[in-house]
Amino acid sequence: MTAELVRGQNHPLPGTRLEIRVSAGTPVVAGATLGDEQGRVHGAERVAHPGSPTLPGLEVSRQAAADHRLAVDLEALGEGVHRVHVLLALPHGTAGPSRFAAVAAPFVAVTALDGTEIATFTLTGLGAETAVVALELYRRQGAWKIRAIGQGYAGGLADLLADQGLPEAGRLAATIQDAIALGASRSVAAPPQRTSDDARVRTPAPGAPGGADAADAEPPAAVPPQPVGDGGPINYAHPRRRTGAPPAPAPVAPPAAPGEPAPPVAGDASGWSMDERLYNQVWGMFEDLARTVAAYRSAVDFADSRMEQELDRALSDPRGRMGQAGDRAREEAHAKREELVGRAREVLDRDLAQLAAESEVVEPALPPAYARWDNPVWHAYRVPMELPMALRIGELTLPEQPELRIPMLIRLPLERGLWIDSGRGGSDEAVFLDPDRVKGLAVDTAVAVAARLLAVYPAHEFAVHVIDPAGSAAGRLAPLTRAGVLAAPPAAGAAGVSAMLAGLTERVDLVQMAVRAGAGADALPPGMDTAEQLLIVNDFPHGFDDRALNQLRYLADEGPSVGVHLLMVADREEASEYGPVLQPLWRSLLRLTPVPDDHLADPWVGHAWTYEPPLTPPGSRVLEQVLGRVGEARAAWPH
Repeated sequence: MTAELVRGQNHPLPGTRLEIRVSAGTPVVAGATLGDEQGRVHGAERVAHPGSPTLPGLEVSRQAAADHRLAVDLEALGEGVHRVHVLLALPHGTAGPSRFAAVAAPFVAVTALDGTEIATFTLTGLGAETAVVALELYRRQGAWKIRAIGQGYAGGLADLLADQGLPEAGRLAATIQDAIALGASRSVAAPPQRTSDDARVRTPAPGAPGGADAADAEPPAAVPPQPVGDGGPINYAHPRRRTGAPPAPAPVAPPAAPGEPAPPVAGDASGWSMDERLYNQVWGMFEDLARTVAAYRSAVDFADSRMEQELDRALSDPRGRMGQAGDRAREEAHAKREELVGRAREVLDRDLAQLAAESEVVEPALPPAYARWDNPVWHAYRVPMELPMALRIGELTLPEQPELRIPMLIRLPLERGLWIDSGRGGSDEAVFLDPDRVKGLAVDTAVAVAARLLAVYPAHEFAVHVIDPAGSAAGRLAPLTRAGVLAAPPAAGAAGVSAMLAGLTERVDLVQMAVRAGAGADALPPGMDTAEQLLIVNDFPHGFDDRALNQLRYLADEGPSVGVHLLMVADREEASEYGPVLQPLWRSLLRLTPVPDDHLADPWVGHAWTYEPPLTPPGSRVLEQVLGRVGEARAAWPH
């Protein structure tokens, strides 16, 4: 029977190999410290955290996530370890909550390797704390026990580690947060929860009588005033969605045959529009695949561990290692392992089959913003009148079922910049390609992403600028230049780079001042383009001096809140001459690769997903056709 612990309560542990599962509802950092009999931690080498996730007998997650699985082998802990403290902390510098009072109470479960729960603890009563000691595993008279702690620290990890006697606790806390920030560039952020109808901000959309369209925003207090154009707000942070009417009923699946799951239906998730229902359904498929594969991998790990234990017991006597008895013990252990793995694979295959069937129904029903380039929906493409919720910028797969491709959707407007890695060192596949080939594919990926952004925005609500200092990408940028969709010719040379950055920096400054003052469009210079802006930077850092570098960092930090976004095409190793000064820039961007690479992690269990860029099929002209229609719409727009 599972022991449901309350703060301060303890419970015996029946075994020494355990799994600690954490469910927090929002990304948190999970770690652990190894202490002596008094609980004191004598050095950073006794702290497991995302920057150093593995210690003898202990392994934690490499990133912040809403769900964690910590592996513990108490018998393998280092000499002198008598206490293991499990830590949770909120990551700094993210858009997430800044204190535990703003999140659902974290839930922690201690389980055996077969998944059987030993004890659980819900961390209630937290307030301003940003870090907490959740559990303590401690040794008493040769036996291990667990105690529910729930001790929070408003001063965060630094105070928590200092309380455990760790020298230079502040420095280690900063190291941990830096590791989390660096990992953010490889993490797919979970979609925000849909706000209730009462919490939505309803403002008339331009040209929409009666205000049927509105910005889907957080509660009004969280939305700063925005500069206005033609009397209506310009919203730089949230997509416009139709909320004036109650949600239409979701499609109903036809009845299933007895004993069979219901046939999947496109758009059967919750939402106020088909756009939102499909968005939520795709994210549901993403989460389902992450969790079902996590369960399978956990079952395989358990089977392997059980086989090792049985072999250790059976062969511990030297007399039983040889002959038929030893062979029979090995065969039985391997047979049990195969049986457990086989049962787990049956469950996985069943779940994968259901997800594959759902994908076959959902993929053809996706609108252009969510669809692959080879989807027939692009043949009937028309420039939209309003902005969708999200944009597809690639696909994600796992090795257990590489044929099952999950659309990688990001919310619009962009909340962070993008970085297309043009180096060979960041991808196993890129290592075997010619460096110029990788750089060319990186520009192609940037063009494909920019084309999709232009295609899903209403005419003249999105502008694209390009910095190409040496003109090396002119040929691959041709689809954008020929269609006439760039705001200006690509900037080249030091003077061009300087002028482009100065203009966008000035725009950010002016719009920020208008926002702070609550001023309208008349406060902005005549003729200023109030559309969202995307700056594509190729071959960084070539052509950038210190001033240009500072302006670029400023745009990365301040631009997204007022509608200016970065899309970097760069090799991080080539920028290493600047040293750590560029670390904040890389951390602020979502890293993508121009070739398939397993560098992205989901927000639930932290699997390494293989990302595939949104390139068009070989020989396809769909990108040029779509950009041509965008160019025609922009040319026909009244000035």
